[in-house]
Amino acid sequence: MDLPNAPKVKLAIVGVSRDCFPIELTRTRLGKLSDACKAAGVDVYTCKTIIESENDVMAALAEVGDVGANAAVIYLGNFGPEGPATIFARRFGRPVMFCAAAEESRSTLMGGRGDAYCGMLNASYNIALRNLIAYIPQMPVGLPDELAKKIKHFETVARIVLGVMDVKIVSYGPRPQDFFACNAPIKPLYNLGVEVMENSELELLDIYNAIAENDPEIAPIVKDMTAELGKGNTYPDLLPKLARFELTLTRAFKANLGSRQYGIFANKCWPAFEGDFGFVPCYVNSRLASRGIPVACEVDIYGALSEYMCYLATGIAPTLLDINNTVPVDMLAGADLKGASPVDLFMGFHCGNTPSCCMKNCAMNYQVIMNRLMEDPTKEPDITRGTLEGQLKPGPTTFFRLQGNAEGELVSYIADGNILDIDPMTFGGIGIFAIPGFARFYRHVLIGKQFPHHGAVAFKTCGKALYDAAALLGVEDINVPLPNTTLYSGENPFELT
Repeated sequence: MDLPNAPKVKLAIVGVSRDCFPIELTRTRLGKLSDACKAAGVDVYTCKTIIESENDVMAALAEVGDVGANAAVIYLGNFGPEGPATIFARRFGRPVMFCAAAEESRSTLMGGRGDAYCGMLNASYNIALRNLIAYIPQMPVGLPDELAKKIKHFETVARIVLGVMDVKIVSYGPRPQDFFACNAPIKPLYNLGVEVMENSELELLDIYNAIAENDPEIAPIVKDMTAELGKGNTYPDLLPKLARFELTLTRAFKANLGSRQYGIFANKCWPAFEGDFGFVPCYVNSRLASRGIPVACEVDIYGALSEYMCYLATGIAPTLLDINNTVPVDMLAGADLKGASPVDLFMGFHCGNTPSCCMKNCAMNYQVIMNRLMEDPTKEPDITRGTLEGQLKPGPTTFFRLQGNAEGELVSYIADGNILDIDPMTFGGIGIFAIPGFARFYRHVLIGKQFPHHGAVAFKTCGKALYDAAALLGVEDINVPLPNTTLYSGENPFELT
């Protein structure tokens, strides 16, 4: 999958063989696995070097390095040498998956038995001895067609991890006092490999003011905005200003990547922004997100990273929403709640930053809450214009957040569900979310573990990939909704009776 502002995974499969087993057993099985991967649509490089010893490790590293591999599958075609296999993983230094060959037939058990089921145990022990984190699938031992599906999944996991390791989060402005919940302890981000660059919002204003109103790059952006908005272009007079700001962000993006290949933003968007720029940035933020460059609201640095991980997992533009308000029961008559109960429903809302491609319907509007604060509501709105409002597109979704908590520890939650096709009947970019078991999850994870109000939204179910990627990045506290038969930590058991 080729995505803008995202890594392209070049996957190598490296076979390993214990020297007291026939090396041809691994070579033959490796060939079958490679064929199965290609049949499953996974582009892989099959390493010609079979690793039996440390010398083979160096040759294999040189070989996969020459083809530009940035993720590797270590395949135990037989019992495998746990030392050289894990030395390769350590020296390779990028995402690694371990898997192993199942026995094919009763007719091969005498002369062609590989014992890789046993070898995976020793490999896992050596992974721990070397303090490595490797991806090991739920069922790591299998036949080629079975393993090819798991390798395809690992390709997505690797893309998320590689993106996180080479992304730079550029922020403008301090976090607003009323949103300290979106705190961003920096060290956990550095531990992930993320680079962070924090700037004054005045620097963003300087870039904006340095762009002339008649800059030749503005008109094509206005034309594109006009085509995108269609009948929803309610404020055509505002588009030149918004286009100028879009040009501001794209120039800031290019100028600030530095040593990194990928970039995302976390910007202050109110209340000072509107007075100086003369609009809200929401629609422009949505347009960058549609190009794989999330711009998180309210300087939510971890929110931006969470959005980016959703994008890497799905290839679809993400958004950032408040877990905002409950859903009145009188809206639900005859509705299919997709396995959730009415108390599990909530509205995910933000001012208007969700890309148009993720909306069922949308139009440019003004921000009602900001308008109350900043303008005379009896007059036509001015500086609070620029939101993209409407109903979110219904369908499968994953609500996700990676966060550095108050103690500076990485924590995460992942919840799969659906956006319902019900008119929210209110303002903003908004949709009704149905996540089975969310009511208890809200109390014992989101409140119980002090997660902030923002969550990243993927417009496709991707919880499995996000979970495996977070684990591969070293996140130990990953939370998911639990069934009613399983208690959350600290939950009163009598509540379930």
